Amino acid sequence: MFATPAYAQAAGAGAGSAFASFIPLILIFAIMYFLLIRPQQKKMKEHKAMVEALRRGDQILTQGGIVGKVTKVQEDGLLEVEIAEGVKVKIMRHTIVQVMSKTEPAAA
Repeated sequence: MFATPAYAQAAGAGAGSAFASFIPLILIFAIMYFLLIRPQQKKMKEHKAMVEALRRGDQILTQGGIVGKVTKVQEDGLLEVEIAEGVKVKIMRHTIVQVMSKTEPAAA
């Protein structure tokens, strides 16, 4: 009844216009994936590999800033760490931030 020419033209555009409106959304998702999600997944994989490779004698740094030497590796996710002469604490594996010095495996 009172349709302007602009509304009439937009109604005829149809499927091509719908796809074109999703292109910016798809581009934003792709940018988010490559700048945020993918690097975070890579960092998580590296941290998991580092924590799995821990063994007795490694010097470590925890999230709390404690530096110590691993004295015992347990299978339930705990490590026994010596933080001073005769002072041993148990910590969770996932709290390790960095391995400061690795020990070499014994020759068999």
